Amino acid sequence: MATEHEQSGDCPDDVESVEEEEIGPEGARHIENFPNVYAALQSQRNAEMLALLPASVKRRIKALKKIQLDATNIEAKFFKEVHDLECKYHKLYVPLYEKRNTIVNGAYEPTDDESQWPSDDEADLPEAIKEKVKLDDSKKEAEAKDEKGIPDFWLTIFRNVSLLSEMVQNHDVPILKHLTDIKTICKEDPMKFILEFHFSPNEYFTNTVLTKEYEMKCVPEEDDPFSFEGPEIFKCTGCTVNWNKGKNVTVKTVKKKQKHKSRGVIRTVTKTVQNDSFFNFFSPPTIPDDTKEEDVDEDLRNLLTTDFEIGHYIRERIVPRAVLFFTGEGCEDEEFEEEEEEDDEDDDGDSDDKETGGKVNNKDQNCKQQ
Repeated sequence: MATEHEQSGDCPDDVESVEEEEIGPEGARHIENFPNVYAALQSQRNAEMLALLPASVKRRIKALKKIQLDATNIEAKFFKEVHDLECKYHKLYVPLYEKRNTIVNGAYEPTDDESQWPSDDEADLPEAIKEKVKLDDSKKEAEAKDEKGIPDFWLTIFRNVSLLSEMVQNHDVPILKHLTDIKTICKEDPMKFILEFHFSPNEYFTNTVLTKEYEMKCVPEEDDPFSFEGPEIFKCTGCTVNWNKGKNVTVKTVKKKQKHKSRGVIRTVTKTVQNDSFFNFFSPPTIPDDTKEEDVDEDLRNLLTTDFEIGHYIRERIVPRAVLFFTGEGCEDEEFEEEEEEDDEDDDGDSDDKETGGKVNNKDQNCKQQ
């Protein structure tokens, strides 16, 4: 009977059932752990299913795809208008960010009315502890009499957010103490945003502002329009850091001994190589404009993806909610959201932890506890 089915090709369901029996349920789950292989098999299966459909049905499906393309183009216009609206409202946020900057850097001292905010954490403390806090506050206030603003505001944020702290090396810390503000500039056409890192005068470089520009696109790809999910960053450009002599923390000098093959003479060669540093952020890898996406090296693509995620996170989360990341409250919100997502996954069915060796996706775990 199996031979007859194979010759006629009239019963694809039977063919699928044979595959299920050969692979088995455990084997099927094992294949799902290899997404590229699984996607290829699924795509082949879908193509076979579509090929067996009557010509009239295929014709109607093509009509539906044209309708879907029209819907995708409308969706692209929607996201473009959303971006324009974000840029419009960003202008309303700017005065608030400027006032925040004057307080952080000591140019403005908030009034008593402006400083009224309930200290929820202290309200539940025992009376004895409250008295000790008052005494400690008096001592600290006396010591900080000549100090202005909020010391190490942005450096503390960098330390609290793991996405940023992983980039910061010990030699970066003295430089980041001079970071006075991070600003965002929103551009409508062409669609882009710019991050500005403002620094006070320092011994490391002469720049007062370091910039990173992210270009975005909001148009479905011609060869794959249905992969469109909204605006995406496709290119970023850093800036030149004008390092003072001997202060460039993005490079280091290494010495290597070389032995001459015939004469046996040993010489020492000095070489300059790249050094791990947050400031490599301003020298992102580049891809020529005429390079096709499939030709981009996977490691390079991963580097750019990470860079895009960092830029987007700074723009969308860090800058608007800076004080909450300074206190650690913003980090707590991020962790709470992740726990909710994990609970939802557990409710959907079998636990995935057993099948993936108990690994947890850390992609969005961007905050540390203070």
